[in-house]
Formats: sequence, C-alpha cells, structure tokens
Amino acid sequence: MLKSLLRRAAAALGLTFLLVAGGAEARAPRVAHPALWEVSDPDTTIYLFGTIHLLPEHYQWRTAKFNQAVDRSQKLVVETIVDDKNPTKLMTAMAAIGFAKGLPPIADRVTPDKQAALDAAIEKSGVPRVVFDQMKTWTAGFTLLSRQFRDMGLKGESGVEAVLRDSFATKGKPIGELETNLEQLGFFDTLPEKAQRALLDGALGEQNAMDEEFAGMLDAWAKGDVKGIARTFDRDLAESPELQQALIRTRNANWTRWIKQRMAEPGSVMVAVGAGHLAGRESVVEMLKAQGFKVRQIQ
Repeated sequence: MLKSLLRRAAAALGLTFLLVAGGAEARAPRVAHPALWEVSDPDTTIYLFGTIHLLPEHYQWRTAKFNQAVDRSQKLVVETIVDDKNPTKLMTAMAAIGFAKGLPPIADRVTPDKQAALDAAIEKSGVPRVVFDQMKTWTAGFTLLSRQFRDMGLKGESGVEAVLRDSFATKGKPIGELETNLEQLGFFDTLPEKAQRALLDGALGEQNAMDEEFAGMLDAWAKGDVKGIARTFDRDLAESPELQQALIRTRNANWTRWIKQRMAEPGSVMVAVGAGHLAGRESVVEMLKAQGFKVRQIQ
C-alpha cells in the first residue's frame, strides 16, 4: 500500500507544493459536495474545509452552503501558500534542503525491478539524471510524481486552494498559512531513508493504477465521504509509522493548537487543509472534539 500513499497524500494530505502540476483535462465527475465543518463559540466561528490540492478543469465543488461560509469568513488560512505562477519561494526552499552532496546514485535507491520504470520516468521528466543523483530521495519522488499528475491533466490552478485564494484576494480579505514552504518540505526531509524510498517507489507506479487511485479519492471527497477517506489513509499509513507521524500526527497537532489559540479571538475564519487531515481518529476534527470544542459538520 505504501507505493500508493504518496499519490493519495499529494491529493489530500497537504503536499501543496505539487500544485505546480498542469496539463490536459482528466476523467472525473463534475459536481461535488465535499465535507465542511464549523467550530464555534459565542463570538468566534472557524470553518474547516477539506481540500483536494489538484483538480481537473471546470470541476464544480462550490455549493451554496460553502459560498455562505466563504462570505462570512474574514480571513482564509491554508496549509502553505504556493504561487504556481511565480514559485520562486518554493523553489528556494526546495533548493535549500532538497539536495545534498555525496548521495548514492538515484539508480541505487530503487530495487532492481524498478530500474526500467525509473529510467523511463527520468527521461520523461526532462530533468538530467545527474540532477536526480544530487536530489534527496524524497525530492526525486516529488519531482517524478509532479510529472505523473501533469499527464493526468490535473491542474494546481484548478485546485481548491488556488481558487479560494483568488476569491479571498479579490475581496481584499487576508490570506495566511499554517506552515511555510520550508516547514512543509522539512517534514519529509527528516524522514528515514527507508521511508523516503517508499515515497520514491510510489512515484514509479503504473499510470492506470494512479488514475484509479486518484479517481477513488476524488469520488470520496466529492461525496463528503469522510469515513471512506479515513479508511484509505489508515490502511496505507499503518505500514509506515514514520510517514504517519510526519504526515498526520505532528501536523494535525500543530494545527489543532493554532485553531485553539484562534478561538480565543472574535471573528470568522476559513481554514482549508487537505481532506485527509480532517478524517479519521487522529484528525484535526477529532483532536478539537477531545479538547472540548463544539465541532459540527454542516455539509
């Protein structure tokens, strides 16, 4: 299951830096009613919206209930801010921690049965092999996965965060982030090499399998099937405690603390994070409930 984890994570666990992907239109349903929660007290409301970071063009996911929450929100907070039109800040962060000297050749970091797939993926990426040899393993995995998403026709500019940022910016409302680009990348930079190689392996999967996995994730998100999303990630992450800690527990706990602090101030805020962070036993939703907050699913 680990080979599919990176692909699911990019869609619904906050690998927002893959938003730079783009391409032709993908096969997908057209209308969605994704889950939306409300955390409130007498003078504060925080809307929690689970996102899909990459979507096909013209995908309809904004409902009347959701638009009402956007109108009432004075600020938008996302995981990290990535400008897909000018990703200089992201590229600087990647260059700072995503490369190193003296690494094993990239070919030595995959099993023999993956060599042919690696060769084909590198050639298709257009990035010289010598550059991949200098990449840390997680960096190579993300670079190759971004190419696969382009082939699927998924576009960052059509993703939920990009659309929301444009909507709030147009109305002159502020936009904040829970993590900097460097902090988000840093969660993967600290993974043991074994876990990083699992991520690289996931980026070398068959395109048909990737299409099916993404279609399943998109279908669950579109239906607001929180339990379905949770089952998928619980199963995949159970095989790697390191990934579970890096992708889920640490970040969810950090964001829960942020929301707790923000609840002490009056006003309304929309927090939009990957849908996988709002599903399951260790989700932000369940962490907030455990601390006594009133969390109500309103869509």
